[in-house]
Amino acid sequence: MIKEISRLELNPQHERKQAHAYLDHLPDTQVSAVRGLLESMLDPVSRALANAPVDDEPVTKEEERAVAVARESLKRNGSIPHAEAMRRLGL
Repeated sequence: MIKEISRLELNPQHERKQAHAYLDHLPDTQVSAVRGLLESMLDPVSRALANAPVDDEPVTKEEERAVAVARESLKRNGSIPHAEAMRRLGL
């Protein structure tokens, strides 16, 4: 049987309290995921990116060549840690 929604459940203050109660019962490993979700819901740029259409333009021959060159370079030279790349860029 479907539970009938009472006026109390439609109360925004009650909903907020209920959300806090759920958050308080989450394991620590899931808190950051929920925080990220809430942050993206509040950030207009994140929301716009999430709702942006998928890039469906075909890949050009030039782009294919550039990817092939990059992959070959990675095979020959390996990669460097992110921190090292930032250091080299002065960041």
